[in-house]
Amino acid sequence: MIGDVLASSTICNTLKNEYPTAQIDYLIYPFTSPVVENNPNIDNLILFTDESKKSKIQLLKFCLKIRKSKYDIIIDAYGKLESNMITAFSGAKTKIGFYKSYTNLIYTHTVKELSVPKTTAGLALENRMLLLQSFDLKKALKVKPEIFLKDSEIENGKQILIQNQIDFSKKTYMIGVLGSGKTKTYPGKYMAELLDKIVSDTNATLLFNYIPSQLQEAQEIFDLCQPETQKNIKIDIVPKSIREFLSITYHCDALIGNEGGAVNMAKALNKPTFTIFSTWIKKEAWNSFDDGIKNVSVHLKDLKPELYGEKSAKEMKNQAMDLYQVFTPDLIIPVLEEYLKAN
Repeated sequence: MIGDVLASSTICNTLKNEYPTAQIDYLIYPFTSPVVENNPNIDNLILFTDESKKSKIQLLKFCLKIRKSKYDIIIDAYGKLESNMITAFSGAKTKIGFYKSYTNLIYTHTVKELSVPKTTAGLALENRMLLLQSFDLKKALKVKPEIFLKDSEIENGKQILIQNQIDFSKKTYMIGVLGSGKTKTYPGKYMAELLDKIVSDTNATLLFNYIPSQLQEAQEIFDLCQPETQKNIKIDIVPKSIREFLSITYHCDALIGNEGGAVNMAKALNKPTFTIFSTWIKKEAWNSFDDGIKNVSVHLKDLKPELYGEKSAKEMKNQAMDLYQVFTPDLIIPVLEEYLKAN
């Protein structure tokens, strides 16, 4: 997914910084390429299509294509069947991956993932940096993901906002109004209450992050907002692509909303974020660089730990929707109020 691709791009950034003359290729799914486009630390994007994923014959052909490239080192930051096979067939002398008993023999070097973060970078980033342990690195790790926009893209984002009569004298917040699925989306009624609070406190302009196929869901949340809030929402600004979303978000004061790819992209643009975690997602993995000021996140397990007991958030996935019902706005608003004062 987009967040994973951004997180793993830190490996490319770190290696290119250490070995500027090395060729560094990055194997990803095509739909994730916009977040690493124009990254000077990546020499070639190798795209793994659905055809190669769904067909065993095409997957084998893809593996043989990789083998012909004669890579010296393969780093598998994915650890799924497809990447296991690609690594196994690669012919590389050095194969690095995460330790799993059933795939351990594929790799020459493995690392065991941390379960508790040691820094504010979070587990998703810390574990990826572990894959670089076997390198004799002299320079500092490039732990924070970066997105590289062209000047023309930044200007295009600004022009879109100007054409839609955005008042730059006020705060402008990008709202991650929907998650990637129902179990990752804060209930619409509750989200509307948070949006009412944001506008009441700041009179900010709100932009909704959604794709055209999600218009009905976004509209439902818009309709649940107070009339005064609706006046501040520019629901008709719909980016035509991920790069256009990035170019618009670049000009926003913060991104506020559901945890997911949009939050990770905003952080990679060095934008402040306020993240509402799904009730079953492990916060420690993706609350990267939370500092209580610029980047803040809220999770039901932190606010009502008694609902989880000894179970992890992920173990509560089948209760996600029920847990959302008790993740009421009054639990979030005190934290949100302080965040809005700072951002």
